[in-house]
Amino acid sequence: MTPPHSGGRRPRRAPAARATQPRGASHQPRQRYDADRVVPATRSRNSRTGKPFLSQQKTMRERVHVIAAVLLVIMLAWMGRLAWVQIVWGPDLAAKAAAQRTRVYVDTAGRGEILARDGQRLAYTMRARSLTVSPTRLRDELREQEDQKATGEAEYESLAPDAKNSYLDNKVTERLTEMSKGIPSKLKDAGIDAGDVEPEQIMDKLRADTQYEVLVRNVDPDVAVAISEEYHGLAADEQQIRQYPNGSIAENVIGKVSMDGQGQFGFEASGDTTLTGIDGSSTEDVSANGQVIPGSLRDQVPTTDGKNVTLTLDLDLQTYVQQKLEKAKANSKAKSAEAVVLDAATGQVLAMANTGTVDPNKDIEKQLQKDKTFDNLAVSHPFEPGSVAKIITAAATIEEGLTDPDEVLQVPGSIDMAGVTVNDAWPHDVEPYTTTGVFGKSSNVGTLMLADRLGQDKYADYLKKFGLGQTSGIELPNESPGLVPDRSQWSGGTFANLPIGQGQSWTALQLASVYQALANDGERIEPRIIDSITAPDGTKEELEEPETTRVVSAETARTVVDMFRAVFQDDPQGLNNGTAGNANIEGYQLSGKTGTAQKVDEDTGSYSNSKYWITFAGIAPADDPRFVVAVMLDEPESGVNDDGSGGQSAAPVFSDIASWLLDRDNIPPSPPAPQLTLRAE
Repeated sequence: MTPPHSGGRRPRRAPAARATQPRGASHQPRQRYDADRVVPATRSRNSRTGKPFLSQQKTMRERVHVIAAVLLVIMLAWMGRLAWVQIVWGPDLAAKAAAQRTRVYVDTAGRGEILARDGQRLAYTMRARSLTVSPTRLRDELREQEDQKATGEAEYESLAPDAKNSYLDNKVTERLTEMSKGIPSKLKDAGIDAGDVEPEQIMDKLRADTQYEVLVRNVDPDVAVAISEEYHGLAADEQQIRQYPNGSIAENVIGKVSMDGQGQFGFEASGDTTLTGIDGSSTEDVSANGQVIPGSLRDQVPTTDGKNVTLTLDLDLQTYVQQKLEKAKANSKAKSAEAVVLDAATGQVLAMANTGTVDPNKDIEKQLQKDKTFDNLAVSHPFEPGSVAKIITAAATIEEGLTDPDEVLQVPGSIDMAGVTVNDAWPHDVEPYTTTGVFGKSSNVGTLMLADRLGQDKYADYLKKFGLGQTSGIELPNESPGLVPDRSQWSGGTFANLPIGQGQSWTALQLASVYQALANDGERIEPRIIDSITAPDGTKEELEEPETTRVVSAETARTVVDMFRAVFQDDPQGLNNGTAGNANIEGYQLSGKTGTAQKVDEDTGSYSNSKYWITFAGIAPADDPRFVVAVMLDEPESGVNDDGSGGQSAAPVFSDIASWLLDRDNIPPSPPAPQLTLRAE
């Protein structure tokens, strides 16, 4: 609405006062306004920088983008690190955290005893102490202790986190080094033989990422407790020490355990699974300061001790045999000696011995340096048997009906076999030896004449039946199968050697097993060393029956055993002497065979004329077989008797062992037996 005084017109605005122009200034003409003309905008500038405002805004946006990108990269890196820790390190960190919060107790199972057939202890376990530690917990606790010591010190507090960690790592290492050096030193100061305990070995265990390590075993209880009280984190745990009360006696069979209590040699190794029990365990939670949290006991596993094993060994006999071998070795200057005694009816090992056996209760390292051994040579050391192998030809040819004990053979002094000439051990013209005489006098030529009737294929079959060229199945480690050439590899001269005991190798156990088969009416029974196994609760395990092999008939076996009485025959006239006529046992019939096998000369690769394996295998009594004894002497230089007499023969060792057994067991004397004819008139 128009105000009344205006008369409908707007009042004219008073003209603005003109600015007074300085004198002399040029007159600026008034610019005409054209509504249709577009006038360019003039860009404003920052009064401080002088830069256009739009340019400044662009720069700010770029800076924001860069900062955002950097923050994004940092965030992604942080998220990646977090993911890495959770996924890769997470389980390990969780396990370590759990380990710090829990304590696992191990109750070591008792190892089973090894007993002789009469119940005497051969090996048992005694409780002792060992120094143990939980490496992961120890390092954590030492770290915490060092951190607490340094907290509050200006120099420590000024360190960056990484520098603090490095400082604590060094301190823990110093503590561990002190322990690793101090423990062996304190053991030595206490007069304890620490054996191979070295600071480096202890340090390795202290640094292990495990919850339980044994630092030193077999420590005197008082010393162990004293050391554990001096060093933080150590414990003096009860420990089992394996004891061998009979020293070196039967050690070749028994063996020993390692420092960790595992079977290392002999039956301790082969029977480890049976002897080893199952450790018990339990778990408890602990607080930050190591105190057990009441009511947290859980995961309790009962301890199951190992089983007791009774061996077939006769400890008294084993002791006698071992002593007899050591004496025979010393008298004859042999490199070594071995013997095996079997029960003729069952194949059980009554004694198994060799010379040079280690005593596990003494300094083992020194003994090994003096050529002592843990080896059981009777099962691991094959040798060429020599003439003791001739009994196979005798049994096979009689079983096949190719000869009989009284057949007379015209035996020359030598024989040609496929281009190979074989001689008897003594020169002679053609001699009328009976089949019994061929073996009683140990004629190589007569043996090969009979073997030729049998043929190579049949002979190979009998070697297999007698268990040669294969392991016996005895429950002992490192058994050698010996060596019998495969039939397909026999050359023309092979059959000239095998029947007389050359070109093949047997162990002393295999030798005894061959004679056991004939002593047991022609049935070979796999030799056994385990008599029984008893569980911790007293129950006995049922053992598998040993495998048996019918080698020859009972009639043939008895015939052969009777024939081989000729070896012990002593004829005053000299015609019917056997090769072991001086090894008789008064009142008893004996059956057996001597053997002499040439050794291969390592320098020439051919048979030596001065180095021999001397063997003997026999049965006592021959009329009612009870025992089989096999003996081997390696390179004897003289006889086995105290004065060096007896010739290079193992027969006296057999006779001594057999005589001891017959006397101890009160075996009735044999009935008189007729003299055997070895050489026909």
